[in-house]
Amino acid sequence: MRVWIKILHALAIVSLMGATACATVGHANTLAEPNNEEIVTPPLRVAVISDRTGGHRPGVFEDAMAKLELMQPDIVLSIGDLIEGYVEDEAEIARQWDEVEKNFARFGTRFHAVPGNHDYSNVVQAKIWRERRGPPYWSFMVGDVLFLGLSTEDPPVPLPDSAKEGHIRLQQAMAADPVGTQQRILESTRSMAKVPKPGDVAISAQQVDYFRDILTGKPNPRWIFMVMHKPAWNYDNAHFDEILDLIGDRSFTAIAGHEHYYGYKQDTGHDFLTLSTTGGVWLKDGPGRVDHFLWVTVGKGEPSFANIRIDGIFPKTGPDTPVE
Repeated sequence: MRVWIKILHALAIVSLMGATACATVGHANTLAEPNNEEIVTPPLRVAVISDRTGGHRPGVFEDAMAKLELMQPDIVLSIGDLIEGYVEDEAEIARQWDEVEKNFARFGTRFHAVPGNHDYSNVVQAKIWRERRGPPYWSFMVGDVLFLGLSTEDPPVPLPDSAKEGHIRLQQAMAADPVGTQQRILESTRSMAKVPKPGDVAISAQQVDYFRDILTGKPNPRWIFMVMHKPAWNYDNAHFDEILDLIGDRSFTAIAGHEHYYGYKQDTGHDFLTLSTTGGVWLKDGPGRVDHFLWVTVGKGEPSFANIRIDGIFPKTGPDTPVE
């Protein structure tokens, strides 16, 4: 009891000292009003999600989409690999799309995707993509911000049968033992500086013509966001270089995935971001191995970028509460 009396006595002294100090300064309880000219109402909030598949870890993507909805983005961009793919059975492809679409349907027309190699690996998958998702490459503007969605699978890039068989074995292993399979993959690649992934970048001449027309018709966007699945800047692709030449000295940020490991580089003053995963299997251990989405805020000046870990988000009811 005496201890509590001493604590209360000390708090009373601190309180009186604070009140005296405030009275002396003479501006207690006053706050500087915000400068409305410096506030953009509202800024544009864009979320970019990365690879779900290539051997997906159950439940991660579903959890990410529910948590992302709490953030209320204005636009959600997917850089592809939404389904496992690499099959030609239309019923199976439809089943895979039905499974994943129920998770991003909540975003409605705010959701836009470019195809990954798992989404667009053959002519059957290409047909179904167009039926369900529209053109594989596209563009749109919001205010003075231009969004370019490139396809790095134009036309679909075939894989050797051995690579497709390996992918099927990976899916089976992940379904049977996701934790153990993931651990074995990381152990087997720990000594590798880079884990090679099969497939090249394919960008058609028609796609280049499309973006030439877009950039000619919209010559002065304040910023350009260029999203694609494979980081084409790491490949020797003449058509991608041509698109970069078309953009010229305009301000832009390029965003891709595919590598399942985070990477960043700056070239000629422009940022090139390679996202990690939003549920896809991890191929390499290290600091770039993370489930996340990229959060972009476009206000008055240059955009700001923040990578948000999926396991760092929880609802108002607490960190032990599942998000539906």
